[in-house]
Amino acid sequence: MTDTVPAEAPPQPAAGLRHNRNWHRLWLGQAVSVVGDFVFDTTVLLWVGTVIAKGQSWAPAAVSGVLLAAALPTLLVGPVAGVFVDRWDRRRLMLATDALRAVVILALLLVPLAGDRIPAWLALALVYLAVAVCAGAGQFFNPARLAVIGAAIPKADRTRAFGLSSATGSAAGIVGPPLAAPLLFAAGVQWALVANALSFVLSFLLIRSLVVAPTERPADRGPSTFRADFREGVSFFVHNRVLMALLGSVCVYTLGVGALNVLDVFFVTDNLHSAASWLGTLGAAFAVGTLLGGLLAGAVSGRMGDHRIYWLCLVATGAGVLLYSRLTALPLAVVVIALIGVPVGAVNVVVGPLLLGVTPQHLLGRVVTVIGPVQQLAAISTMALAGFLASTALRGLDLRVAGVHFGRIDTILAVGGLFMVAGGVWAARRLRPAGPEAPEQEQEQEQEPGTAAAGAA
Repeated sequence: MTDTVPAEAPPQPAAGLRHNRNWHRLWLGQAVSVVGDFVFDTTVLLWVGTVIAKGQSWAPAAVSGVLLAAALPTLLVGPVAGVFVDRWDRRRLMLATDALRAVVILALLLVPLAGDRIPAWLALALVYLAVAVCAGAGQFFNPARLAVIGAAIPKADRTRAFGLSSATGSAAGIVGPPLAAPLLFAAGVQWALVANALSFVLSFLLIRSLVVAPTERPADRGPSTFRADFREGVSFFVHNRVLMALLGSVCVYTLGVGALNVLDVFFVTDNLHSAASWLGTLGAAFAVGTLLGGLLAGAVSGRMGDHRIYWLCLVATGAGVLLYSRLTALPLAVVVIALIGVPVGAVNVVVGPLLLGVTPQHLLGRVVTVIGPVQQLAAISTMALAGFLASTALRGLDLRVAGVHFGRIDTILAVGGLFMVAGGVWAARRLRPAGPEAPEQEQEQEQEPGTAAAGAA
């Protein structure tokens, strides 16, 4: 899958998303695929917990195994995937990973078709394997897609494009999960698997119709080893101030998000004094907020600048989590969690344009796959720490300071919110607050260290 020069040069990206046929195909492929993913992810968790491990004492561990199978490829495959994404033709790589995922999901149909004729342990092993392979394929697909967006969409349209993509993902998060349970229990898991496989097939067909330029590599670049390419990407990353600011602030930001993900169900029951079933309503409200945030970021980026939106929204999210941690009434919590989703959606939108603005095309795969594993490690560490503190050291916390009550859950959430605010303030100091030309200048200044390191390797 090495890059080849096409017989005729592809057309230049059209100005404006409305007239950009490549963008239409990328967006439609993402819309179909992400809905299929949400249905599949929710269905698999329900399938494992209520069908394969039904009535078993180890059912919670079996469900956590699905999440582990999805997370491990980010740590194991992600760091090396970027090298190959930068070496191979990105469009062909996207086609190959879509085809692989469609085949794997269809092969998983053997489990429900076999029914009780295969033991539970074998069914679980096949499910875990399918989830891990699909997650590993995603480690190649996602950075390749980002690079194709950078090549197919002019710089002036990128933030709006990412805003529409984010809004699409949020809408899928609202629509997809509620479809999973009826589809599983009324029609059977096989139809959810077929639907997800067909979403990859449609994505494959749309990507196949893309016309994008091949990756441009430095003219004086000769054959290189995997080790040299890997070191080049890491060296470029650590010498680029914008990328390091993004990585550091994202990791700090994850401290708050991870705590919220782990403890929100207990916050609903202990602090909001409501049934745990209301967690779904809070999740839907959050998804609505991220949808609005994605659209708003695309609309105002031209006036505010992506870097300013980024750090302001980090601070706003942290402030929102602080406010959320003090609530005791469910209706107000639904409103606040929706408002928290707005800056989260905006942050998700502007990260992509910020990365594209400071990273050469031939290094995009390696840059993206540095951030993913580090953020995943931060998320896992945060979730483990939050769960440990809530279960042990802070289990009996019942403190009142100046008339304000602090319990175990709200205290951890409040500290997470403070970390988010700190991450935003730090990002504001580190990200260059200049005009639109600043990222390109940063790119030119920081490009030499990575090249020098590769040559030395």
